[in-house]
Amino acid sequence: MLDSSAVLRYLDREAGAERVKEIFRTCAFTSARMFISAVQWGEIAAVRRRRFGAMEQERVLRYLAQLDFQIIAANTARAVRAAGIRVDYKLAHADAYAAELALDSPEHVLVTADFDFKAVSDLIRVEFLPAK
Repeated sequence: MLDSSAVLRYLDREAGAERVKEIFRTCAFTSARMFISAVQWGEIAAVRRRRFGAMEQERVLRYLAQLDFQIIAANTARAVRAAGIRVDYKLAHADAYAAELALDSPEHVLVTADFDFKAVSDLIRVEFLPAK
């Protein structure tokens, strides 16, 4: 599982970008799969649009779509579970969706550059990318 911060680190070639690239390669050549919440996908889209405009946003989303992400929709059940995580662990809205998705399986590992996820590290497996 990838948090939007991990994907943005990769796109911006910041600390942890090589690790994210390694995950992309592993998923391309093995049976491992990459998951991302639709809410996280939207967060990536918003950040790229705000920084670089609509054309760059579209270019980046097309590029990322080729990497075979499994984009998981935010349905009503997920929204309620994410709301509980958001309130109980004081996470940002999008982060709560990422944590909720990571709860789907004990095999899921959430890869992130956002240290706010320490609050839920007792609930889910988290791999933190290095600080900038």
